[in-house]
Amino acid sequence: MKFSRLQRYLLSVLSGLLMTISFPHTGSLFPLVFLAWVPLLLVEHNIYREKYRSSKVLLHAYITFFIYNLGSTYWIYYSIGGEGGAILAYFLNGFIMAMVFLLFHWTKKYVGQKEGYIGLLFFWIGLEYIHYHWELSWPWINVGNTFATIPEIVQWYAYTGILGGTFWVLLVNLLIFKIITNLVFAKESFQVQTPLIYLSLALILIPSVFSYWSYTAYQEKENPIEVVVTQPNIDPYNEKFDSDLKNQLDKSILKANELVTPNTAVVLGPETAIAKSFNEEKYHENDAMNYLQSVVKSWGNTALFTGASTYKVFKEKNSPAAKPIPGSEFFYESYNTSVLISNKKPPAFVHKSELVLGVEKIPFTKWFPFLEKLSIQNGGTSGTLGVEKEPRVLNTNGFTFAPIICYESLYGGMVAEQCRKGAEVIFIITNDGWWENTAGHKQHASIARLRAVETGRYVVRSANTGISCVINQRGDVVQATNYWEHDAFRETIQLNDEPTFYITYGDVMGRSFAFISLLILMLTLVRYLRRFGKSF
Repeated sequence: MKFSRLQRYLLSVLSGLLMTISFPHTGSLFPLVFLAWVPLLLVEHNIYREKYRSSKVLLHAYITFFIYNLGSTYWIYYSIGGEGGAILAYFLNGFIMAMVFLLFHWTKKYVGQKEGYIGLLFFWIGLEYIHYHWELSWPWINVGNTFATIPEIVQWYAYTGILGGTFWVLLVNLLIFKIITNLVFAKESFQVQTPLIYLSLALILIPSVFSYWSYTAYQEKENPIEVVVTQPNIDPYNEKFDSDLKNQLDKSILKANELVTPNTAVVLGPETAIAKSFNEEKYHENDAMNYLQSVVKSWGNTALFTGASTYKVFKEKNSPAAKPIPGSEFFYESYNTSVLISNKKPPAFVHKSELVLGVEKIPFTKWFPFLEKLSIQNGGTSGTLGVEKEPRVLNTNGFTFAPIICYESLYGGMVAEQCRKGAEVIFIITNDGWWENTAGHKQHASIARLRAVETGRYVVRSANTGISCVINQRGDVVQATNYWEHDAFRETIQLNDEPTFYITYGDVMGRSFAFISLLILMLTLVRYLRRFGKSF
């Protein structure tokens, strides 16, 4: 069967739409993800059979993945500088995905069909793993995140992380694609496909049933502490960086004062609660810090974990993020910071390490410093921010927690490393008001549920606005606020220091698949050069 040009375009669009409406909160029809890749695979197979140019595969894959990026993360458009940044994100990430799909086509073309389809699994999971570690890091729409709204069927992420979900989706799609090609291209009877149909159903049902059994049988590790979560609901565009800072802080503090008890271990405030940047090494000279310390003193043993914009001064340029102080020989480095304030020791500062492209980080500035001038101003700082050298944990009132700021909650490997370092609970502070009332803040909160599944840890989330919530050890939302409401609540959570497989070994699947994908790429290149050499 030969597809017309129009049919190929329609199938490419269909794949992009299916990927979009299966993703959380842009449809949330997650079962469709097991079919979403099939139309694009049919297009590629038609191009392969008809011996068309490989550029056609790139074109059709780009259509699919551009739609997927646009449809599932359309809300980027509403953020600061969103118009230009969003368009760049849609086009660039769509192109990266299309290029990886093209690698699969080349392997199929120059090495063999079976090797090509095996290569697709390794290339794609290799891409998603690399998306955690390179300059253009953007793991938001990694395929395994599709199940963020239904952690009941992916409890086995405690072994594989979300990359296991990606593998699951691709494998089922390839089997369904095989059934369709046998029927459409090879003209085989439907009865002959029975073993493949049963296998496809088994691959969907067995992991889901096993997961649901694990979910229902799960017994929480019990070591209770009490927390208070605040949501001040300050408009990030028209209020947060312009109005009186004490009044802003009081929106959290006054709510917390109503809820704090002698048993409260910690109060959580949102990201950049102290919006005006200050020198963290001279925190005692900052009015906002002094005010918060006085409040914490009145609470007794209760600590405060919240966010701030800070900077440090250096005698030399210690990193690409350091900038010269005009009229001075010194440099300063700005940070998006979390701060722990207690009565027992000086404030502890931890800097955000996984930065948002364009807003907090300009990629490749280490090699091209002039790009720093193209940065987007946000949160009282500009340009690329400083980061921690490695993931850190914090301690208070006899327990250890993972301090996570906003976008860092997408990085399962980082959170697992913090749990290896002793974190018994995950605290996330964020500001999800940049994207207005779109799918963005909902996706962000839902993806945090997967961190709970991977680690077996409670997740406590304080948002300036968005969804502040508590998530239990198996990924259920225990309590949550509504969007754009000034609110706070008290909850008892359970600490857990037992490691999951994923905590112990991290993204072993991602590392392995990324390495093997390089070997497959090298084999493809060798086969191509051999064929190219023979043609001359």
